Amino acid sequence: MKTAVTRDLAEIRAQIENFLKSAREPALLEPGEDLLPLIGENYALEMRGSRLTLQAWDRTRNWSRRVTAIIESTNARLAMTVEHFARREGQMFLLDLGRRSGAELSKRSGRLVFRERFRLFLRRQFPEWTLAEVSAEADLAHSLSPAFPRAYLKHGQHGWAAIACPPDADASAVLSFGLIWLAYLRVRERRVALEGLALYIPAGRERAAALRVLCLDPQSARFELFTYTDRDVLLRAEPRDYGNLDTRLEPCRRPAPNIAEPWQQIAALPGVERIPKHDGRTSLRVRGIEFAELSGRDLLFGLGERRPARAHHAPEIARLAEELDRARSAGADTAHPLYRQYPEAWLESLARAQIETLDATLRRDPIYGQVPAFVAGERGILDLLAVDHTGRLTVVELKASADPHLPLQALDYWIRVKWHLDAREFSANGYFPGIELRPDAPRLLLVSPSLEFHPTTETILSFFAPGIEVERVGLAVEWRKGLHVMFRLNGAQRPQ
Repeated sequence: MKTAVTRDLAEIRAQIENFLKSAREPALLEPGEDLLPLIGENYALEMRGSRLTLQAWDRTRNWSRRVTAIIESTNARLAMTVEHFARREGQMFLLDLGRRSGAELSKRSGRLVFRERFRLFLRRQFPEWTLAEVSAEADLAHSLSPAFPRAYLKHGQHGWAAIACPPDADASAVLSFGLIWLAYLRVRERRVALEGLALYIPAGRERAAALRVLCLDPQSARFELFTYTDRDVLLRAEPRDYGNLDTRLEPCRRPAPNIAEPWQQIAALPGVERIPKHDGRTSLRVRGIEFAELSGRDLLFGLGERRPARAHHAPEIARLAEELDRARSAGADTAHPLYRQYPEAWLESLARAQIETLDATLRRDPIYGQVPAFVAGERGILDLLAVDHTGRLTVVELKASADPHLPLQALDYWIRVKWHLDAREFSANGYFPGIELRPDAPRLLLVSPSLEFHPTTETILSFFAPGIEVERVGLAVEWRKGLHVMFRLNGAQRPQ
């Protein structure tokens, strides 16, 4: 990297030409503006007397800047000093998006561009309020993400927090960071009454946030939800208009109690678990990893691609199960890929086997996994649905590593379970046979190693509506050797 400032125009021109010639994906970046890819036919570098001018254009823009210096040079970017109108100096960058550092700077630039759009949103909707702060910078100490620009608005002794989801960001994550931001401002701005949180989400992607907002405590804060289009049309969204859930509950069929030969011998191997699925199939697993699936007398096996099994495959399948049992034992090599894979699935295996350790009121059977199903697929956590001895449903959410989104992801599942319970669909579809389910809202049990609950967990839970009964169960760090409860906490209660 060259950091000496270059002011000689001939040398500046040579460096720019060499950079553009060697760059895989050259692009021009001016802070606050959208990135402009350079494709060879949309830019010109010209020397006019004592002025070196770089011009670039596309269908809607035409830039012309006088380059006066190169202040930093790497193989991924050139940082230049340029002259704007009225002899104002500024910075401009040539990037190579084909290199990692160039792509990272491009991403940061995109965030800054959206931050300015967000600033305009707020000025239009809060014209009489002072926009005291707008930021898209990371603040790891307070778990504030650079992916979602945030703002602080002030009017006298009253304030609002605001946060926006860029078009290319994960809309399901914005509310978590918004609640964290609101709580942080309330601690920092003690002389101001922070009334609530305004959320800005791309139109068409606001449903998850709307459903979550309905489950927050209106006494804890006011919540306003807005959508925006690619043309920056802003609309206020009413969360109660999003009552229809994207959820389904498939009919439940219990598998046949007996397994046909020769699969009985495999199911009886050490470490092998027989987990009934709601569609009538039986999953054969070793500490959470499924290696075979049985449907009637037919068996599919394999860790990657599944193959139909015949009787002569039995020794191969047995060796696979035995290898999993060796690799996924508490005393195995912790660097082995099979040991490290799918920690939540391993935790689920232990939770099923030791459900009374997590909560002594829960029945050992039946316990259902991933019911109801999420149409979107993977969520990063595993769900179990159990019932206690009084007939009350309990949603058990399992997470083996720290995740600030655990409370709201768990809330998503709780919302769906309550929806189907209120519609009386569980018993009607064959779930919990012979058990009269109580109409009470389900309980929510968050289970994780005690040191892996994210520091913001209590903050987010403090905004939950009082009617959502949440308990956190913290496990000993060596949970793979067996579940040992280190603490039980209700709601937003903090460890002593």
